[in-house]
Amino acid sequence: MKFYRIQALLIRHLYLFKRSFPRIMDIVYWPVMDILVWGFLSLYIEKLNITGFNAITVLLGAVVFWDFLNQSQKSVSIAFLEEVWEKNLLNIFVTPLRLSEFLGATVLVGVVRIFLVGIVLTSLSYVFYHFNLFAFGLYLIPFILNLFLFGWSLGIFTNAIILRFGTSAQILAFGFIILIQPFSAVFYPVSALPEWLQVVAHLLPSTYVFEGMRVVIATGSMPTSLMLSAFLANVVYLVLTLWFFARMFAYVKREGKLLKLEG
Repeated sequence: MKFYRIQALLIRHLYLFKRSFPRIMDIVYWPVMDILVWGFLSLYIEKLNITGFNAITVLLGAVVFWDFLNQSQKSVSIAFLEEVWEKNLLNIFVTPLRLSEFLGATVLVGVVRIFLVGIVLTSLSYVFYHFNLFAFGLYLIPFILNLFLFGWSLGIFTNAIILRFGTSAQILAFGFIILIQPFSAVFYPVSALPEWLQVVAHLLPSTYVFEGMRVVIATGSMPTSLMLSAFLANVVYLVLTLWFFARMFAYVKREGKLLKLEG
């Protein structure tokens, strides 16, 4: 793996952001809307004086963490789709660029995108609602790391599906993550789900993160078992999705469908 090839792809995508106002708006618009809608709802619930329930911390914390997961998945998928939309995928892979280098570049694009989204989310949360994300302290690191890993796995998986079935499946890049939100216990505990759905919820690394967030808010201590479960699940998902993407890419090359993907 050559870092200069990864760097070249990263710079290419960063230039696209620099020269495209719609791409910048995509980073800013949806996070801002989430913060405003859920923030005002949190203020309303806070005024109801529900004993033992800190609406601002619980709901806004969930919104911020969910946006991190959403953006980490979408950034990997969109970085891949950019090459498809620009009919550049074939040009890239006739070079000595390796598949691992291509995936590494898309992940780094995602890191930059998430960093920008994080600045927007944390700033607005503090200015409008006095919610300080950094109040979680060092606990932020395992939370965000696990969300990033799961988001990248989801992004790589959706890219593999798009490779296999073409651009008709590109809606998955924007909608697939919504399918897992009800089972990730974002705004409510897993115990609120029916028992058979709780089994599904415990298969998702995101569930352990959001459950862990509520434990930290309630007790001030890190639930090590939850974070370890999230990390182990993420390792499994990441390995499986990388294998699946490599298989789909090999299939597309073998069947000569890489050019058709850009058609």
